[in-house]
Amino acid sequence: MPGIYLGAILFSLAGMIAIDLKVGLALRTAPGRTALAVVLGTLFFLAWDAVGILSGIFVKGDSPLFVGIDVAPHLPLEEVFFLLFLSYLAIVFWTIFERIRTKRDAATRAPAQVEESAS
Repeated sequence: MPGIYLGAILFSLAGMIAIDLKVGLALRTAPGRTALAVVLGTLFFLAWDAVGILSGIFVKGDSPLFVGIDVAPHLPLEEVFFLLFLSYLAIVFWTIFERIRTKRDAATRAPAQVEESAS
């Protein structure tokens, strides 16, 4: 079944976008900044892959799950979309952890503020 790997990546990306938009994590609250971070992250990892490919560390294996389109030698199309998904996932998780930290900090400060106003 050619293309199943790319389909799985795109399905996962679509699910991540749906969750992000529903909860209002990154894309809905800061679309430009999110898009820029995802593009820069993807470009960084593509450069990382290029270094790995040129040094012989990364090689493309054969799999019937690939579409069969190579963006560059040893760089299948699926890798580009995987890196895009990976970068977007990192931004979404960063946003989640920032929200948790902000709520925790606010909860920690709230009792101290109550004590100050009581004095």
